[in-house]
Amino acid sequence: MKMLFDLFPVILFFIAFKVSEGRKEATAELLNGLFGSVGLAGAFAPDQAPILLATVVVILATCGQIAWVWLRHGKVDNMLWVSLALVVVLGGMTLVLRDEGFIKWKPTILYWVFALTLLVSATLFGKNLIRSMLAAQIEVPDAVWTKLNLVWAAFFVFMGAANLYIARSFPTDIWVNFKLFGGMGLMLVFMIAQGFWLSRHMPETPADEQNKENN
Repeated sequence: MKMLFDLFPVILFFIAFKVSEGRKEATAELLNGLFGSVGLAGAFAPDQAPILLATVVVILATCGQIAWVWLRHGKVDNMLWVSLALVVVLGGMTLVLRDEGFIKWKPTILYWVFALTLLVSATLFGKNLIRSMLAAQIEVPDAVWTKLNLVWAAFFVFMGAANLYIARSFPTDIWVNFKLFGGMGLMLVFMIAQGFWLSRHMPETPADEQNKENN
C-alpha cells in the first residue's frame, strides 16, 4: 500500500497523459480555458496538450499527497518536500514555456538528490541512511551496510541516467511508459537482487544451524 501511495502522483500523471492523448483538441481547449486568466489563453497547442495536462495533474497530485501526509502524521519527510519543490518549479517552467523537457528532468534530478544524500550523509556525517531504514528488519555486519549504502547510491545514479536517456532518445509516450512501468520494474528487480545478496550475509539462526546438523 505504501508503494502505491508513493506512486500516486506518477500513476495519475500516466493516466492523465494516456486519456488526453486521444483527445488532444479538447485537452488544449481545457488548458487554454484554465490558464486564460493568467494570459496564457491560446498558448497550448493540441500536440503538446497531453504532457502539459499531465504536468498540471502531477503538480496537484503531489500537493495533495503532501497535504495528506501532513494531516495524517503531522510531519513530512524531507525528500517529499524536495519532490514537491522539483515538480512545482520544473512543472511550472514546463507550463509557462510549453517545453516538456523541464518536467522530464524531474525524475533524474530527484534520483541524483537521493544518491547525493546517501553519499554525503555517510561520508560527512557518518550516518548510513539505508541502515537507519532497514536495521530494525535486517541484521548484517557493518561492512555490508556500508556496501549496501553505496549500492543504493549507484542504483539511483543509474536510474537518473536511464531516465535522461529515455527522455532524450525516445518519443514522449515512451518516456511516460518508462516513468511508471520501467522505473517500477527496475526498482523491483533491484530489490529482489538486494534480498538475495543480503541473505548471504545474515547471521544464521538456531533453526538454520539445526537444519545443517540434521543434513
